[in-house]
Amino acid sequence: MSRIKLNYKIIFHFLGLLLLFNGGFMLISTLISLIYEDGVTLQLLTAGLTTLGIGAVTMYRTRDHRKEMNKREGYIVVAFGWIVMSLSGTLPYIVTEAIPSFTDAFFETMSGYTTTGASILNDIEIVPKGVLFWRSITHWIGGMGIIVLAIAILPLLGVGGMQLFAAEAPGPSADKLHPRITDTAKRLWLIYFGYTAAETILLQIAGMSFFDAINHALSTLSTGGFSTKNASVAYWNDNPAIQYIIIFFMFLAGTNFVLSYYLFKGKVGKILKDEEFKLYSTFIIVFTAIAAVLIYFRADVSLSSIDHPMVLGEAESAIRHALFQVLTVITTTGFVSADYTLWTPFLTVFFFGLMFLGGSAGSTSGGVKVMRQLILIKNSFLEFKRALHPNAIIPVRYNGKSVSKDIVFNVLGFFILYMLSFIVGALVFSMFQMDFESAIGLSASSLGNVGPALGDFGPVNNYSALPALGKWWASFLMLIGRLELFTVLILLTPFFWRNR
Repeated sequence: MSRIKLNYKIIFHFLGLLLLFNGGFMLISTLISLIYEDGVTLQLLTAGLTTLGIGAVTMYRTRDHRKEMNKREGYIVVAFGWIVMSLSGTLPYIVTEAIPSFTDAFFETMSGYTTTGASILNDIEIVPKGVLFWRSITHWIGGMGIIVLAIAILPLLGVGGMQLFAAEAPGPSADKLHPRITDTAKRLWLIYFGYTAAETILLQIAGMSFFDAINHALSTLSTGGFSTKNASVAYWNDNPAIQYIIIFFMFLAGTNFVLSYYLFKGKVGKILKDEEFKLYSTFIIVFTAIAAVLIYFRADVSLSSIDHPMVLGEAESAIRHALFQVLTVITTTGFVSADYTLWTPFLTVFFFGLMFLGGSAGSTSGGVKVMRQLILIKNSFLEFKRALHPNAIIPVRYNGKSVSKDIVFNVLGFFILYMLSFIVGALVFSMFQMDFESAIGLSASSLGNVGPALGDFGPVNNYSALPALGKWWASFLMLIGRLELFTVLILLTPFFWRNR
């Protein structure tokens, strides 16, 4: 078997393009630093220009690339694109000395791009505003996918982008809004940008400063979870309006962005008929009701430990915190309004289970995704019918259409691989002398891009105590979780690099 011949020039050309994007966003962070006079403007400018320079040189040296990209090269660009983005994304932290350790800076950056929201910062509020904005921007870039963003301008390079979209697009399928993939990317980003702007305005009206509002909007729409406050959203527990606004946009961010497109086109019927949307909404309502009842009637912790003053009464507070925490875990946003590990052992296990759910396919959230859960549930029930009627052909149906066996097998394979990755992840974490609760919590949270975990790494703690090797392992789990497992793990197989 011979080794495959790759078009390395187009791979590096694309990586150079990603560095240009990264450098450009660093310059925006430099502007924020200048406006707020936080003392690190020159350092951020240096980081931005360095990244831009490396990207420009890389693109120039590979300008004569062959304008063809096959599937293998698409997977390589996606996987290594995220790694290159994360490596270059450490510069603002290192040059400003906000995070002087390379391991810690890489962890924070990977957590940002993968929209995990796990942080090693012990005191977020002393970090310069330009760096905090960069931290939130990494979420926003990663939320929809830097690859999809770049696809929108690939026609300028004479390259088609379908291979990349198929590899990066969240969920088991990429539902195209428009026949041309570049137009799809532009429409998705327009919706994404519009939601971010709307949330920023509403949060500011509700009482946040502009800086806090834009950072939390960037984190919400990306389902990331980085906050500008040490207490996260719990800082505004005395302002329910802020939390309800974030709840609303977390819900939107966890839905398929294609449905948002249909909403703006006035096709509300298509949204209401979508099976995944109905199940996603049902999950949130049912799980919120369960959590709210237990919070309200629990005997071991009083509601006064959640809110500073009881603004609208215990019932409202219980419902709000239940809804907030259910949404933040299901959508893998990772914001914190309270420590759910104090809400009885049942609710601790309950929220741990929600880490495996995930939002909708085509959303910015991580996890297994509701569409896969739906197909798994339907196929499981159909197995009972097939057992009684072995000769009958009973296909799985989704939105009234028959789902091919290939897709069902892909979903089954993904779920098995996901659970194996979780088990291996927990085993590796246990090698760092972690207790059982912390090990399984870290594995589920990192793989699902959730953020808050269990045990020593629960909602009110951070990841600074994680050993250096543990941070690298968590970063790897974040990466494979964000890129849907196959995209990264396929690169580790010998047959990927062979012709046959």
